Amino acid sequence: MTDTQELAGLLETLCPMYLLVDQNGCIQQAGPTLQKLRPELPLVGQGFLDVFELIRPRTVTTVPALMSMAGAKLHLKFHDEPRTTLKGLVAPLARSGGAVINLSFGISILDAVRDYALTSADFSGTDLAIELLYLVEAKSAAMEASRSLNLRFQGAMLAAEEQAYTDTLTGLKNRRAMDNELAHLISTRSTFALMHLDLDFFKSVNDRLGHAAGDFVLQQAARIMLEETRGEDTVARVGGDEFVIIFKDLTQGDTLESIADRLISRLTEPMMFQNQRCSISASIGTALSTQFQALKAADILHGADLALYQAKRDGRSCHRLYSTLTNARS
Repeated sequence: MTDTQELAGLLETLCPMYLLVDQNGCIQQAGPTLQKLRPELPLVGQGFLDVFELIRPRTVTTVPALMSMAGAKLHLKFHDEPRTTLKGLVAPLARSGGAVINLSFGISILDAVRDYALTSADFSGTDLAIELLYLVEAKSAAMEASRSLNLRFQGAMLAAEEQAYTDTLTGLKNRRAMDNELAHLISTRSTFALMHLDLDFFKSVNDRLGHAAGDFVLQQAARIMLEETRGEDTVARVGGDEFVIIFKDLTQGDTLESIADRLISRLTEPMMFQNQRCSISASIGTALSTQFQALKAADILHGADLALYQAKRDGRSCHRLYSTLTNARS
């Protein structure tokens, strides 16, 4: 093994980003990691200043000036893309007149690892870059774990919030959700209608066929209400067999009357549970936000209740609209 070969082997082990240049600045040997940065451009045989641009010191524009920079730090980058920034140190070789130039990435190591798919095998075992790479990998793993945990936490929070505002039996909104929607509509001075619906003869279904049948009827009633309302409407179960529907931006009496008629018609149709006939109907009372000067949630709920009670007094299975004049119905 010649001295040159032995030197090359040592440099590849200790300084995998080295360059061996002759007295004319021509690259004689290149470290494996440095060559990996330009796999399609053999560095050997190229002029050092043809491959690299000296950023600092700016006075270094010739090979003699470069050879005179023994022990001084160089800041340079490739002439072609990607123009990765490097740091260098020149170690002259007195016998040959050439020099060994050892390069490193400096603070651009993370970009280099990303751009060139470098691994720990591309660095000297004593290079602090290895520890930095391990730290980066550990940080990335920790951040990914944190992101995953955060997503799970957000999902759990959303699920818990949804559960807190949902009636578990029917899947409709619950009273808390209704109260929030009502408060929001009032605070934003939105116009809306509030329909209070009570299932007639529901208790007899429970008493005659049991709670399983009663639950089935409630679920079917909930489905019908969702099908007869819009996506922006709020349908809530607020009691055992009581429901509230809030229609945002809808206060036309004839439209509400038509919706109520369809609900009553569909809810009056017999429901079959385990070959048993479940017969109910619905009484409905509606109040409009426009019927109250200083609207409060309790006021419109009370108005809808009065209209509902009037519907029940009028024989059930009908709809009544709250009237401020009669304080009951129109």
